[in-house]
Amino acid sequence: MSHSPCEISLTVNGEQKTVCAYPMERLLDVLRQLGLTGAKEGCGEGECGSCAVLLNGDLVTSCLVPVAQARNANIVTIEGLAKNEELHALQKAFLDCGGAQCGICTPGIIMAACHLLNSKPQPTMEDIKESLAGNLCRCTGYAQICEAVAQAALRFPLLATTAGNGAPDRNRA
Repeated sequence: MSHSPCEISLTVNGEQKTVCAYPMERLLDVLRQLGLTGAKEGCGEGECGSCAVLLNGDLVTSCLVPVAQARNANIVTIEGLAKNEELHALQKAFLDCGGAQCGICTPGIIMAACHLLNSKPQPTMEDIKESLAGNLCRCTGYAQICEAVAQAALRFPLLATTAGNGAPDRNRA
């Protein structure tokens, strides 16, 4: 693999992008260079989940993914969940249930919940807790976060089909 910058093509939130980056540059940094600042750097070691995104449908911590691994991949960030300026069902539920506090962990938690609902549209509370175990929040006790995920699943049980961008289409009520 080259150690100098090269062009890397990827699809981010449904849009084809070509970036000039070092192959080992972190996906998190490349996303931020593209103006997508939703994914946050919390620990920089893949431990906190704040930078989580979907990469070809898999939940990954973007601080640990070299951009070369994202070549020709489909990436969905927190910004890609809202459609036509309408919040995604998970985003709405987090607002309704008070699941968002300072905002550092929220994007990663929502992406983890999105990944869960994509694979298990009607999760149990245990499923929700297990799927969010890789996300650290210092502002809350997680009860409102888990409730928000459960509420999103209850409100939109029939809309768990995968949309074209790799995220569940749960915007419609």
